[in-house]
Amino acid sequence: MKLSDSSQALVLHFGEMGSRWGFNRTVGQILALLTIHPEPLNADHLAEALHVSRGNVSMGLKELQAWRLIERQHQPGDRKEYFTPSGSIWDMARIVFEERRKRELDPTLSLLRQQLLSASEDSGADYTQAKMQEIYDLLEQLNTFANSLHDMEPERLKKLMSMGAGVSKVLNFGSKKKSSPSSAS
Repeated sequence: MKLSDSSQALVLHFGEMGSRWGFNRTVGQILALLTIHPEPLNADHLAEALHVSRGNVSMGLKELQAWRLIERQHQPGDRKEYFTPSGSIWDMARIVFEERRKRELDPTLSLLRQQLLSASEDSGADYTQAKMQEIYDLLEQLNTFANSLHDMEPERLKKLMSMGAGVSKVLNFGSKKKSSPSSAS
């Protein structure tokens, strides 16, 4: 399989970004290739296109299945397994966010909750407890916000995201109005 220059650039970039997203280079490349390829691909296709071993591809496919980012398919008359992305780009983004939350945010909230409930009476513990409470409150707010976004349709999410700068201006307008000298008199 021969990739165009732009496809190759994207696949290589996803490989580099993979480690920042929580998985290795090959896994990132496999995800990119499956995402931009119009047809399902099998492990042999992926190994050939990415110039990596079949074993490396198999391990990467298992990891992407564990992340729920790809689906396995069978084609009539072929014993090989073929793979495609699990839904739209928005669906995959939602899955990644959900998985990262399960792997990173939930354990942190759990630890903080446990530590806050078993508060120590040590000297200096008040400051530590206050900081842990701040962290917990922030992460809990992020979690609540993420939950509200989770079930939102992609079109509404796009609209919300496009309003980002506008919402910031509205919030700043409200705070400027309260602190302006004319409103203080």
